[in-house]
Amino acid sequence: MAKRNNENLNMAEALKEFVETNRLEKGLDAVNVQDAWKNMMGNGVNNYTTAIQLKGDILYVQLSSSVLREELSYGKQKIINMLNESLGKELIKKLVLR
Repeated sequence: MAKRNNENLNMAEALKEFVETNRLEKGLDAVNVQDAWKNMMGNGVNNYTTAIQLKGDILYVQLSSSVLREELSYGKQKIINMLNESLGKELIKKLVLR
């Protein structure tokens, strides 16, 4: 168990310290990427999205439509930039559409 600090922390600082102490950042990033994809792409793309997985700095997105996969492949860098902006940090370096 972590040593107790006697100083007062606000809730945001306490949660940030808890996440860092327990090394939960990678798991939270994976969930945040999935949420960002769903919010950014909308229902049209989400209906054809079957899996979203973040491994390191590579985002793997599985799509059930080959036509949509081809369309999205033309704007990969723009999608990466928009997702990173939505997440507030440079988390994704490469996008793989399957």
